[in-house]
Amino acid sequence: MRLMAAVATALAAGMIVHLVARSERRRSRPPRSRRLPGLDVSPVQFWATVLSVAGVTFFVLYAITDLVFVSLVPSAVVATLPKAYFSRKHVQRTAQIQEAWPDGLRDVLASVRSGSSLPTAIEHLASFGPGPLREAFQGFDVYSRSLGVVPALEMVKDDVADPTTDRVIEVLILAYERGGAVVPEILSDLADATTRDLWAAEQIRTEALEQKINSRVVFVLPWIVLIAITARPGPFREFYSSTAGLLVVGLGGVMSLVGVAIASRLGSQPVEPRVFVRGQSR
Repeated sequence: MRLMAAVATALAAGMIVHLVARSERRRSRPPRSRRLPGLDVSPVQFWATVLSVAGVTFFVLYAITDLVFVSLVPSAVVATLPKAYFSRKHVQRTAQIQEAWPDGLRDVLASVRSGSSLPTAIEHLASFGPGPLREAFQGFDVYSRSLGVVPALEMVKDDVADPTTDRVIEVLILAYERGGAVVPEILSDLADATTRDLWAAEQIRTEALEQKINSRVVFVLPWIVLIAITARPGPFREFYSSTAGLLVVGLGGVMSLVGVAIASRLGSQPVEPRVFVRGQSR
């Protein structure tokens, strides 16, 4: 009976998560002022997902183990997964834009060499550039005509909020302000420098991936074993229902969370600061 109730709860929470995700796709990304830092979702979307995932995990594990505390600790850990997921999606989107810049800059360079002005070449990114840049530059042509090229580029920079894009936009602004025959040379050097930066960043991410996987596996395995041995009535379930068992679970949960925090801290990559932001001179 408890298992059926847990399944029903899981289905209901899953529908909530689906509706939140559907709403997110329909509304696209919310304005930057309504997004959580480092994420591309609003607080309502984020917390609805967190509560749904944690609730599903708790009721399913409780139906299996019949132990509140054994179900509570993994549920608390699972509640942190939506932030990692949305953060990962944000990082992936940013990485896609970063990886698209060398090709996008070469497209701009080709347009400039064929006789187009720099603003026109940048406008073409929204229609003919790499996919990630098309989304980033949607509306650039309208804003550039109504506000000017430099404010429109600043809007793109603020929306993407990425150090690589900051550097590219600043150089594009410099090229636009300088003008003349120096523009192709600036664009060519910028494309080469951006490519080298991306190669270095990819090497760093690849080397750190194995350590991240190992740290997650070391945390998950003991809790999988604990859930397995308490899934059926017997001495293990009786022990973990006692005060001593609760103390063991609590101590193990604290140690696991501290270990994951330390491993994540040691395996985290330094975040490149955004130097070219509003309020700072170029």
